[in-house]
Amino acid sequence: MTHGEKREAPVLELYGAASCPFTAEMRAHLEYERRPFVEYDLETDDAARIRLVTMTGQRMVPTLVEEGRVVAVGWHGRACMV
Repeated sequence: MTHGEKREAPVLELYGAASCPFTAEMRAHLEYERRPFVEYDLETDDAARIRLVTMTGQRMVPTLVEEGRVVAVGWHGRACMV
């Protein structure tokens, strides 16, 4: 990166489920903080479910991944199994 070049924000990925209230709470928090993120619904996205299981060995949502590294599983100690 050269001087004056703008660095892009880290990519956040939210692995969740439409039926999980804790996914909704984490999403609302990220939106409140105005943090851009990409969301995957494990109930409808088989490829995302496989990626999550490969990364974590489990199917707990919400799971937050930053730059390919898991940074949070669950929301305030609560999670759903998908």
